[in-house]
Amino acid sequence: MKHVVVGVSGGIATYKALDVISRLKKQGINIHVIMTKNACEFVTPLSFQTISQNYVISDMWAEPKTWEVEHIELSKKADAFLIIPATANLIGKIAAGIADDMLTTTVMAAKCPVILVPSMNTNMYENPIFQENMQKLKAIGYHCMEPAEGRLACGDYGKGKLPDPEDIVGYALEVLNRGTKKDFDGKKVLVTAGPTIEAIDPVRFITNHSSGKMGYAIAEEAYNRGAEVVLVSGPVHLSCSDGIKRIDIQSTQDMLEAVLAHESWADVIIKAAAPADYRPAAVSDSKIKKGEESLEIKFIRNPDILMELGKNKGKKILVGFAAETQNVVEYAKEKIVKKNLDFIVANNVTETGAGFKSDTNIVKIIDSQGNITEYDMKTKKEVANIILDKVRLYTE
Repeated sequence: MKHVVVGVSGGIATYKALDVISRLKKQGINIHVIMTKNACEFVTPLSFQTISQNYVISDMWAEPKTWEVEHIELSKKADAFLIIPATANLIGKIAAGIADDMLTTTVMAAKCPVILVPSMNTNMYENPIFQENMQKLKAIGYHCMEPAEGRLACGDYGKGKLPDPEDIVGYALEVLNRGTKKDFDGKKVLVTAGPTIEAIDPVRFITNHSSGKMGYAIAEEAYNRGAEVVLVSGPVHLSCSDGIKRIDIQSTQDMLEAVLAHESWADVIIKAAAPADYRPAAVSDSKIKKGEESLEIKFIRNPDILMELGKNKGKKILVGFAAETQNVVEYAKEKIVKKNLDFIVANNVTETGAGFKSDTNIVKIIDSQGNITEYDMKTKKEVANIILDKVRLYTE
């Protein structure tokens, strides 16, 4: 079992750390929480104790719960140290080597990866003193997640907002898992993810419900296992590890061009995106005004990216997806033959826990010989590793 120490400092985003801890617990990770005195003014230690299921340290001078030297033992036990939110004050203290409470003292003793998730006002974030502190910590190996941009609690708009808990967990898991099995060392993996959008006019477009979560999970796990990864992504609200080369696209034609530009580079192509099959035959230069009559739009077929890849497959491994609502196995088998795939990952998107926006999936993997392996509901991270394990069988 992995152990993560979560340091919580005092900011308006303190309450979001509860969601992060809950998500990490669902990954089977043991969590120990250290709170600063200021953090306790925003959320009580009892809340963190209930979610983490371990006692919370908030007072350096409180009677210890064990006969261990707590800050030393926690730093030894930790596989990673996650600080959320990391305020300008706390980051400044860490950068200056100040250890005047349990959190900064434990960080000082930690030899595991330390992850900082900054959250503060935009002007504070852009302050050159703060930026110098961040650069100093990055230079000595601290992992510093970029804050999000948006409307802040004070009413300002800009960079400094705490990232979504889901993104924080993904970043933390990537750091935590780095250095585990590297069976994709030397492999080049191209992954597509998310939807595409097709313009109707400057205001409107058509798309689908794909969230990109499955493709991003595959890209992250391939990267964690040592692969060089290129991720071609439609418009989604997700982030990926800095080591992944991400190419953002809009239309199906954009995705096709980006994929073909990396086709010869890749050893493995996993086509998890859900590109639009059709696009308007003509795109209006100006907004189509609402009238009294019905509006009819003529659609034409988009190129089939997976079929194009299958034509020149060569020795590379080609994996497709089939998101269906009926006749799942039959349609998936047709795609394997028609698009020259090694195997396909099929699911019924109408099943609870297997839809586009879900964090879980229920899949069947069907190979080119017609063999079918069915899996119960699993997290998309688990499904990603199942897919990559299958890919490894083709490369051995």
